[in-house]
Amino acid sequence: MLLKYRSDYQKIAMGLLSLMPTFKDWDRLQHELAWYQAGDDRTLYLWKDTYDDFAGAVGTQIQGNYLIVRLITLMPDKDVIENTWQLLDQLATTLPDKRLMGTLSTAKTIAKWEYHHGQSHSNRATADSGQ
Repeated sequence: MLLKYRSDYQKIAMGLLSLMPTFKDWDRLQHELAWYQAGDDRTLYLWKDTYDDFAGAVGTQIQGNYLIVRLITLMPDKDVIENTWQLLDQLATTLPDKRLMGTLSTAKTIAKWEYHHGQSHSNRATADSGQ
């Protein structure tokens, strides 16, 4: 289950994000949380696994017909591909009119997820392609 970040979840979000090397620095971590809260086009989602435990986070930004997946992190004991697919499936269901796209750090994961679903960039219909 995906839950939008709110201040009640600050400690959980900070713990999940601090698993990423980029956010080992306290100031950088605080800046990232503030960045997601500062814009309507940005959302940090916390992900609960099938046991209803917080197990991951995904940061997104809407740009036109795309939902840019800026970051994905999972707890070390939950960091398996099936959980990543589940998280991305739920994200795609949350905003079905947006196509998921990755950044340099997440594009490979998004491409594998699309391939897993039998989709690729060349044959997947997008909202802006007129298909």
